[in-house]
Amino acid sequence: MTAAASTVEPILVFGWGNPSRGDDALGPMFVEQASAMTCAAHSPGIEYLTDFQLQVEHALDLRDRKRVLFIDASVDTAAPFECSRLRAQASHSTTTHSMSPAAVMQVFERLHGHTSPPCTLLAIRGLRFELGEPLSEAASNNLAQALTWFSSWLADTAGNVVNAGARCTN
Repeated sequence: MTAAASTVEPILVFGWGNPSRGDDALGPMFVEQASAMTCAAHSPGIEYLTDFQLQVEHALDLRDRKRVLFIDASVDTAAPFECSRLRAQASHSTTTHSMSPAAVMQVFERLHGHTSPPCTLLAIRGLRFELGEPLSEAASNNLAQALTWFSSWLADTAGNVVNAGARCTN
């Protein structure tokens, strides 16, 4: 008897943040709402993941993907959001406890000996990150606009960073 091969969905949508810290919940909330949206539209081929932060182990989640969308809240991003194509880059941190998406990609490339799948970062503008804060109204509006952008990103089978009213760079 042989073990069944596990199937990996070609698209990974990965949001991170702390749901107990106000607008830091934008990453996980995006994943929750995007999942509901694509499930209702019967869009197969997408895996959704959330975590509190990126860690070295997440490099394994990139394996066998066609493309990856990372989502996080950012206070340094112009409203409503910014998106950019990522390139693997080693971390200059002395710990692997919390990593950037580019550092996760670099770990993937060192582990597997080839380039990572195309990865895009969607940074959604947040304002309030205090413990116990609810999601701000501005962040909620930014989230809604990011979800509209996501539909365009999914429809672009080439995996380009599409511009739907926000600053996006390739």
